[in-house]
Amino acid sequence: MRLRLLPLTLALGLAAWAAGPRQDQKPAEKPADQKSAQPATKAADKAPVKKEIVGSETCAGCHDEISTHFKKNPHYILETNKKRGWETKACEACHGPGSVHAETNSADDIRSPKNMKASAIDEMCLACHKNQSTHVGRLQSSHARNSVPCTSCHNMHKTGAESTAEQYKKASGINKQCATCHMDVWAAFQKPHHHKLPEGAMSCTGCHNPHAGFLAQNNRLSSGQEPGCFNCHSDKRGPFVFEHAPVRNEPCSVCHEVHGSVNPRMMKRSEVANLCLECHSNIQSPPKGAAIGGIPPAIHDMRSPRWRNCTICHQKVHGSNADRSMTR
Repeated sequence: MRLRLLPLTLALGLAAWAAGPRQDQKPAEKPADQKSAQPATKAADKAPVKKEIVGSETCAGCHDEISTHFKKNPHYILETNKKRGWETKACEACHGPGSVHAETNSADDIRSPKNMKASAIDEMCLACHKNQSTHVGRLQSSHARNSVPCTSCHNMHKTGAESTAEQYKKASGINKQCATCHMDVWAAFQKPHHHKLPEGAMSCTGCHNPHAGFLAQNNRLSSGQEPGCFNCHSDKRGPFVFEHAPVRNEPCSVCHEVHGSVNPRMMKRSEVANLCLECHSNIQSPPKGAAIGGIPPAIHDMRSPRWRNCTICHQKVHGSNADRSMTR
């Protein structure tokens, strides 16, 4: 039986030896030049091209019109100011080294605010402007948090009447710029009673600091922690012998619509009594719901129209030096 199976075993062994590679043979290797050629090519592609500063004259070769107008721009001081280190290369102070861009003429090889994120634009501008007091906290302001870059309000290359530096010298120019985004606020100024912004007598920046502020909505402060309203309405500041608590503890917007209102004196309510009763509704006396004033005699009968106009008697609503009840 074993002799019969021997030829079959030998045949299977020879077939397996012919199909598989020999142990003493190694797989053929690729030429050394082919192995190193591909990685070298990839390394060359990934190597960044070093950009160098070429100067403003090189930029003017293609951007002649922009270069001419830039000479009337406030930023042109960089071209001649040695202290800042950008003498004769003011263009590259904002746009970065232009050697590669000068060769390729590709917009991808130069830094342009049109293709940059808002945070990157702010960082670029604040490289020079961060030491100005009005820009304190610019990166934490509401404009920055809402991705509104500096270039949304300021243009760099335009000159004359089209430049923001010229437009912002007038209140109307500032208001026009702010209204492009804050259309709901600008609509409030079209109401019958408003601050005189549409007439050009005031500007938005009179009350708001567009770069940053310590209060909500970037509101300006008057002095100390007082709201900016006192810059114009200083007679309401006091100090008074008898204070009206909201004047001292609350913003003016508790009673007034600060941008515009359909009510006289920009009040929040059309009827004065409804506004006063928001705070003074807890001083009622019998008959309930008919009179206010906890100390007898309770003469404020709200059923009569004559008692629903509180300021007829209480004229010193912001504070008084003569009477605790803030009457005449």
